[in-house]
Amino acid sequence: MDFATKTVVVTGGTGALGTAVVGALLQQGAHCIVPYVHDAEAQRFPHRSHRRLLLMAVRNLADQADVDEVFDQTGSSLWASIHIAGGFAMGKVSDTDKAALMAQIDQNLVSCFLCCRAAVKAFGANGGRIVNVAARPALEWRAGAGMSAYAIAKAGVAVLTTTLAEEAAKDGVLVNAVAPSIMDTAANRAAMPKADHAAWPKVEEVAATIVFLASPDNRVTRGAVVPVYGKA
Repeated sequence: MDFATKTVVVTGGTGALGTAVVGALLQQGAHCIVPYVHDAEAQRFPHRSHRRLLLMAVRNLADQADVDEVFDQTGSSLWASIHIAGGFAMGKVSDTDKAALMAQIDQNLVSCFLCCRAAVKAFGANGGRIVNVAARPALEWRAGAGMSAYAIAKAGVAVLTTTLAEEAAKDGVLVNAVAPSIMDTAANRAAMPKADHAAWPKVEEVAATIVFLASPDNRVTRGAVVPVYGKA
């Protein structure tokens, strides 16, 4: 997979999965634009000094003006846009108020929608690739029990992926998503110390699927929400 001379936007690029995705893209020659919200993540981001990386501080990826500012940096060179940014919250329906529901929708669905919108506009007639990140409960709804707001938002990401894939195909834009189960990260291990961590997909493994879907080697796959569950 050769990303030489290609520009890729990666939201959530300073997180655990994002770090693996950006690392793989840089290794393949990509120029990466990584917006971030949390200064602490940016400070410990291992690729922050790479010469082909632009780190951009943003306030809110659910704000259209902030998103448009990110994509303005791509000029006419955008090849792919990868949308990892989101948020997670547990909570039964009875314990979830409107503010908590809307927070999940903003963090996961609205941010993804606005980035997809900006990417399609930036691609123009040149074509490109979009990869979104849904989640297992987006495909297996019963798995969303106890986290309904999150599941609803991620299911919206899955629907957005398939509908946009139909809209954009004629313009040479291939839109796909991955749907991870619980990934093997330090934070998840700390939260679930007794789980079978060996069964969880590694972030590098999920990143490999994302990078392929975003690559020039992907010539035909569109509208897919790919389960990346590992052995879980």
